Amino acid sequence: MKRFLIALLPLWLLAAACGGNNPETPENPGNPTEKPDTPDTPDTPDTPDTPEEPPVDPSLVCIDAPLLLEVPAGAELGTAGSIRVYDGLGVEVDAIDLADLAGVTVRSDGQMIPKAQITTETLYTTTMDVVPSGSRYRIIHYTPLRLTEKGLEIKLHSGVLDFGKEYTVTVDAGVVKGHSGVVAGAWTVKTKAKPASTSELKVNADGSADFCTIQGAVTYAGKLGKATAVTISVADGTYHETLFIRDKNNLTIRGNSRYRTILSYANNESWEGGSGASTSTKGRPGRAIGTSGGRGIILAENCDNLVFEDLTMENTFGELKGQAEVIYFNSSNKMAIENCVLLSLQDTFLCKGTVYVHKSLIAGHCDFIWGYPKVCLFEDCEIRAEAAGYIVQARVPNASDKGFVFLNCKLTAFEGVKAGSMFLARSGGDAKVFDNVTFIGCAMDAVIAPAGWYTNPAPNPASPSAASGWKEYGSTDLSGRKLDLSGRSRSGHILTAAEAEAFSSREAVLGN
Repeated sequence: MKRFLIALLPLWLLAAACGGNNPETPENPGNPTEKPDTPDTPDTPDTPDTPEEPPVDPSLVCIDAPLLLEVPAGAELGTAGSIRVYDGLGVEVDAIDLADLAGVTVRSDGQMIPKAQITTETLYTTTMDVVPSGSRYRIIHYTPLRLTEKGLEIKLHSGVLDFGKEYTVTVDAGVVKGHSGVVAGAWTVKTKAKPASTSELKVNADGSADFCTIQGAVTYAGKLGKATAVTISVADGTYHETLFIRDKNNLTIRGNSRYRTILSYANNESWEGGSGASTSTKGRPGRAIGTSGGRGIILAENCDNLVFEDLTMENTFGELKGQAEVIYFNSSNKMAIENCVLLSLQDTFLCKGTVYVHKSLIAGHCDFIWGYPKVCLFEDCEIRAEAAGYIVQARVPNASDKGFVFLNCKLTAFEGVKAGSMFLARSGGDAKVFDNVTFIGCAMDAVIAPAGWYTNPAPNPASPSAASGWKEYGSTDLSGRKLDLSGRSRSGHILTAAEAEAFSSREAVLGN
């Protein structure tokens, strides 16, 4: 995929405005984290054939599958009427009201976005999803209807269908202009049985697996028990969705391949306000939602040992100025990200707790790694500038916490980003938290400003030490030559070799 072109901000504007265009996943991002070829292994004896699984009835659909209504080419959505779904007892389980489309705009890619920012006071409509995970819900804008080459794709609200059930779908005349609709009894849908495995759940958008969406698998994994170890294996493809993960430990979401398994959606502060939180109450038409699901793509709450592997995760907001996280890990526990790509612009990555990011690419331009961690280690990663800005804004709770640590990373930039226009970090100016950021043995492109640290507002502590504040050791250029750090701001501390030992390895930073 190609990167969007970006208009560079002049440096004097950086403190006042942060934002930029979001890239698509690069075809060849020059990431130093490609896995080496593995050596040949010796031949092993043949093993007996295992019995094949029984074929799945192709007429059965995943409980989270989009429904497809055939419509004429060039069809347009109407402005009135509804789509409704009933269970076998005739009880309505879902509805999409076309009148609610008056509150959204349809982007060129087919995604629906709210015309006005969603806040705690916003009234719920059927263009919002109520995403269940654990015992709570995330209320967030979504795209219930999308016209494609195949017809009208209908994405029902999350969690409304159950396993092994039959449902009836009705479509009012005029939902699609010129279409006569679907009367009761004319369209039935039968869902698959529960997955056979409780340890591995499979996702494929084509309907051939246990689930069609990652969220469908996440929600079901939560029902298997908070402590139960579950791996969600995701087939290659682009999954246009947001995620909500709550009260689930020991969950691994593993893509089939780093650049071809893609979680992609557009969200930002101007559409859904705040970093996001869950609620115990489902949305009801005409009532205030009470809690915004937030501007990020992934919201993870109260989870431990959450792992993402071999995925691209992108927020495709793609406009100048606007907070737009890919992930918000809102937990005091542990998360790991292995061999992934995270793409946005402002505030790409937000975390708390203890986090380990390994052999991954994180791209952005304004405070695109930020948050409140006890410790967050990036090891052997590429940190890539999309435009002029700042890499880190740390709000570490305690002076003794290590905060953000970058070990043996590469700091690079997309083509066209001006040399000297990216700072290692800037402060949020809050004296109640600490700007604990450390770079150890990192190779830095010329995009990094000679001063290193942006000092307005002043960091906390204003006088850094080996224990707290902005720190650096062993920095080189991309060719491995030692950098001249004489121009670095005095707000940063150059560590000695002895002082750097505390940050010199994963074990030293994270412990056991």
